[in-house]
Amino acid sequence: MLIAPSLLAADFLHLAKDVETVNAHADIFHLDIMDGTFVPNISFGFPVVEAVAREARKPMDVHLMIVHPEKYVERFAKAGAAMISFHYEAALDESDAVIDLIHGFNVKAGIVINPDCPVESIFPYLGKVDYVLLMSVFAGFGGQKFMEETYARVKAVKAELNRIGSTALIEVDGGVSPKNAGRLGKAGVDILVAGSAVFKAEDPAAAVAALRNG
Repeated sequence: MLIAPSLLAADFLHLAKDVETVNAHADIFHLDIMDGTFVPNISFGFPVVEAVAREARKPMDVHLMIVHPEKYVERFAKAGAAMISFHYEAALDESDAVIDLIHGFNVKAGIVINPDCPVESIFPYLGKVDYVLLMSVFAGFGGQKFMEETYARVKAVKAELNRIGSTALIEVDGGVSPKNAGRLGKAGVDILVAGSAVFKAEDPAAAVAALRNG
C-alpha cells in the first residue's frame, strides 16, 4: 500500500522536518484544504502548499474540503498538486465538470464522500476518476474514531471498479493506524492517509513502515 501522511498533523513550526520525513519514508503528501464552510474548520491555503511544493520530492495529493471546488482547481494545480480530490457532496451534479476541469490541468482527479453518503452515489463517476477517497471519519472534525463500516464500503467500491474494469485507486482517510491498516489493505485499499499515526509517533519512519506492512 501507498502511505500518504496528512500534513494537517505536522509540526508547523518545523514543517521542513516533517516534509523531509515524507520525502524519505512515505509515498504521497496529503494536504487537507478546509474552508470553514463545507467543514467547520479552516486549515491552510496556497502559501503552505507552495512552500511544501518547493521541497516535495513525492506527489502532492490535495483534498478539497470546500464549497465550489471548481473555483480553486487551477490554483492548486499551478501550485504543484499532482492529485486533486473534491467532495461529491460539494459538487453533486457538477461532479463530471469538476473531474474534467482537474484533468484539463494534467492532474489526477479523485472524488470523495463522507461516511453518511452512500457509495452508490459516486458509481456514475468511477469510470472517469483516477482515485476514490472514502472518509472513515467525518471530514473536518478532529479526534474521531475510525468507523468500522468503512471496510464494507471499500469492498463495495472495489467490486464496482472491478465490474467496470476501472484501475482507479481507493484511498481511505480518518483514524487510520497500524491496527487497521492490514484489514483495509485486504478490503481493497491502495492508499492510506494517516496524520497523527505518523507525525505524532516517536519514530515516524517506523510508523510509516508499520502502516505499509499492515
